[in-house]
Amino acid sequence: MNNQRKLMLFIATSLDGYIATKNDTLEWLFKVEGEGDNGYSAFYDTVDTVLMGKRTYDWIKENMSDGFPYLDKQCYVFSRSAQGENEEVTFIQDDILNFTNKLKEQDGKNIWLVGGGELLHSFIKEKVVDEFIITVAPTIIGNGIPLFKEHEFNLELSLKGIQQFNQFVELHYEVKK
Repeated sequence: MNNQRKLMLFIATSLDGYIATKNDTLEWLFKVEGEGDNGYSAFYDTVDTVLMGKRTYDWIKENMSDGFPYLDKQCYVFSRSAQGENEEVTFIQDDILNFTNKLKEQDGKNIWLVGGGELLHSFIKEKVVDEFIITVAPTIIGNGIPLFKEHEFNLELSLKGIQQFNQFVELHYEVKK
């Protein structure tokens, strides 16, 4: 286990800390002038497994006209209701901590926690996120789905790097162990 896989959050947020509006739109994000793919491809090449919540999966299915974007990765969707698997994903109802720790122990590249907010909160609470790569858009949307929910615990981070993609700023943090 010398080279244990890391669980990475790679996500965009508004300056005031929202990942989507209350009605799940991302129009505000797509209006911002970026640079290339804003580091997405470079990050995407470092992962072979994708985790997301059912609400995020449903949003992708409804809003991405080019088809499911993670077909070349092992993809797991945490859900309280959906079971089994399809050609895109495997639905997971297991305990987040146990499932994630088992994944981390397997050989492979890093694991990407795509979203959403509810699932992220659970992962942070269980302290299984290893790194946060948060791209901040210069937009204030006032309300919506928060990146971080109010909580009763503390998570200390260390800054690994900052990168600018035109109007976006990427902040890369590592969780202090």
